[in-house]
Amino acid sequence: MLARLSIRDIVLIERLDIEFASGLAVLTGETGAGKSILLDAFALALGGRGDAGLVRHGAEQGQVTATFDIPKNHPVGAILAANAIDGSISEDSGEMILRRVQLADGRTRAFINDQAISVQTLKAVGAALVEIHGQHDERALVDASTHRRLLDAFAGLEADVAALEVLWEGRRATRAALDDHRAGMERAAREADYLRHASDELRQLAPQDGEETALAERRTTMMAGEKIAADLREAQDAVSGNRSPVSALAAAVRRLERRAASSPQLVEPAVRAIDAAINALEEADQHLAAARAAADFDPAELERIEERLFALRAASRKYATPVDGLAALAAKFANDVALIDAGADRLTVLEKEAVDADRRFAAAAAKLSATRIKAAGKLDKAVNAELAPLKLERATFSTQIESDSASPGPQGFDRVEFWVQTNPGTRPGPLMKVASGGELSRFLLALKVVLSDKGSAPTLVFDEIDTGVGGAVADAIGARLARLACKVQVMAVTHAPQVAVRADQHLLISKDALDRGKRVATRVATLANDHRREEIARMLAGAEITAEARAAAERLLKAVG
Repeated sequence: MLARLSIRDIVLIERLDIEFASGLAVLTGETGAGKSILLDAFALALGGRGDAGLVRHGAEQGQVTATFDIPKNHPVGAILAANAIDGSISEDSGEMILRRVQLADGRTRAFINDQAISVQTLKAVGAALVEIHGQHDERALVDASTHRRLLDAFAGLEADVAALEVLWEGRRATRAALDDHRAGMERAAREADYLRHASDELRQLAPQDGEETALAERRTTMMAGEKIAADLREAQDAVSGNRSPVSALAAAVRRLERRAASSPQLVEPAVRAIDAAINALEEADQHLAAARAAADFDPAELERIEERLFALRAASRKYATPVDGLAALAAKFANDVALIDAGADRLTVLEKEAVDADRRFAAAAAKLSATRIKAAGKLDKAVNAELAPLKLERATFSTQIESDSASPGPQGFDRVEFWVQTNPGTRPGPLMKVASGGELSRFLLALKVVLSDKGSAPTLVFDEIDTGVGGAVADAIGARLARLACKVQVMAVTHAPQVAVRADQHLLISKDALDRGKRVATRVATLANDHRREEIARMLAGAEITAEARAAAERLLKAVG
């Protein structure tokens, strides 16, 4: 629900901070005091259309901030997640801050929890949190798809609809697989001879991923080894061949060791040094032997490597594919040939799966449709029971369901639309086309009362839906707004005292003169006790508040208290 609304520099509002509570809040005040400005500012925070004219004269920008307490697992969480907006409300209720900045040059900026977002995202979040309804703003009733959603919410069919959407997605996936297979078979059939030849050629070639790199590296090593082989042989001959000093060094060590007993301090260091030299020469011999073995190659092997590289690169040029892509191309060609050879069997399997998916979806959709028809009768009965007190006793509300199994969708094949007949003998038709402005508002209120918190945003705003009515009808509107406020937060802009007396929170909108009358500013005050009685008396009496009006106001307050 809406917890706080802060407005800065919007039209006549310089600075305004309003705290809201649950239940029914009414906004009253003289005509022109700024009630429409307040709603326009609120709509701006919800993603409404911006306008440079909203910025207060002399200010560079205006700003509206709406703070909401979000109930647990509210659908708005999915919108946040889809747009990567920080802040989770999935576990417990949480706070969400919507902010809109309107610049004097016409540009706007939008934020959720101080994270910059698009206006489209703000609008989606705002629509999930608040519904604003007035005589010319029944947005929840314009789209017929909304009517279906409301009917499903009334009947508690959300889980059934979700299950049907899963079946629809399965049906779509099986049909896509079938269409892809058919297209593949048709493509393969057109290129059958070429595919068989190419598949056989690549199968015999049997290219491997990374094979070109490995062969090229081996070829480079072998060719380099050929150039240094002679140098390696000469070096090894010098280390361990006929010219090797190892034998002479070993003989010298033996002679010195025989003298070691008599002069160890002279002989032993030299013996250790010569031993180290012999060990180093033997280690060098091992390294040279290993290098000669690595550099040694079979000329026939080099020829085979070069032939293989030539074959792979020739195939790469022929099929306009990198050598490393030949293995994947061979698999594709083999698969296309398999489609030709065994595609008919696979086609039969896919066709059966598609038929089964169609059958499951159609059965679930038909069952859902039958349930909707029954629920529509109950909804019509409940709404019609609300009409007489709202001075619509001659009107009839009906839910029209057109079912066309040839035009299915994720939610079934039903098109749901709310119709009304305002007077006996007149032609019934769609609610939005047949009902007048005042009638439309009262039909909407009857619907909302029946639906209660089902399929509704957590905050509902009614803008002067009591226009043109009074007495018992206004009282009936007030009673229904109060009933509705037991389930969701309700805000109502009203001129009817019968509505105002039922409020849990009464806000008075007024316009104050500033700077010795040079300019005016809109103010909002929360009324209680005597101040509230005085405002209701004004609503009853007009400009001059009489004792009789105050007494009547007192009676109204006591009657609903």
